[in-house]
Amino acid sequence: MLVGQLAASRLGPVQGRRTYPAQSDGGTSAAASHPETSFQQLLDQARLKFSHHAEQRLQQRGIKLQPDQLDRIASAVDQAEAKGAKDSLVLFRDIAMIVNVPNRTVVTALDGSSMKEHVFTQIDSAVVVS
Repeated sequence: MLVGQLAASRLGPVQGRRTYPAQSDGGTSAAASHPETSFQQLLDQARLKFSHHAEQRLQQRGIKLQPDQLDRIASAVDQAEAKGAKDSLVLFRDIAMIVNVPNRTVVTALDGSSMKEHVFTQIDSAVVVS
């Protein structure tokens, strides 16, 4: 067996993360306007990512975020990053999200009813989005 085959046989299924790129004014995506754009460059341009766990929680709780709402949340993460935050609680309307700021990844999300009498731990900041 070749080394490449051995490595490939030990790899498990890929569990991806959904990314939400910054909105462009021109209406075309970065990949469409620059066909040579690498996958890593596209990931780097993403303003906000959601872990698999966070996606499941959003879906289970019926939380749907629109692009303009995602932009506001991403701006809140920008503010937390500017202050040196690492793990931040982002409160947006009746949604609470724990965000790993350096990775720009939403780790989990709760709706209003799930937040009641809930203690948030392992955060170093909180951002309230109005």
